[in-house]
Amino acid sequence: MSAQTRYGYSTPIGAAGGIVDLAPHSIDTFLNEEEPGVMRFGVGVVQGSKPGINIALPDDKATAATFEGITTNNRTTEYDLEGKLHIRSGAAVGVMRYGKIYGRVADGVEPEYGDSVYLIIEGDEAGCFTNEAPASKPSGQSEGTEQGGGTTETAPAVIAVKARFIGGIDKSAKIAAIELFNQAQA
Repeated sequence: MSAQTRYGYSTPIGAAGGIVDLAPHSIDTFLNEEEPGVMRFGVGVVQGSKPGINIALPDDKATAATFEGITTNNRTTEYDLEGKLHIRSGAAVGVMRYGKIYGRVADGVEPEYGDSVYLIIEGDEAGCFTNEAPASKPSGQSEGTEQGGGTTETAPAVIAVKARFIGGIDKSAKIAAIELFNQAQA
């Protein structure tokens, strides 16, 4: 008789947008302003076209003052026939304002306990989080160039969020536990 002795998959630490524990938290409901399938759980969102009512993914105009929180996975998900999640435009979405939640992290980011949290506000990973502070460039140097005239890869634009990482990353799910502080962001 044979028995399975190795398992190729580990249990994930959580799910994107999942609540980490029973610590005090606040979740408010907003309406999704994005097109169907664009908004995801576990991403940072900012005020939409109607502040206090709508939310949207951040763009280059986002500031700490417009940060609303992280979208929560409230178990009212809709999947298509291929198993892909689609949050409809105008659908109600829970947003954690403070508390502990699993947030999506950018590719290559490996936060450690206590690291600062920054929200990416541009590119394909807008709404994801990183622990890398914005790099300041030397005076007289334009963005994306080196002293020798060659180009370098520039880090995406970010805004600081009053939060900290409270654990490592789950590399398979690309999430990490984040503690949002109960403080005004601006």
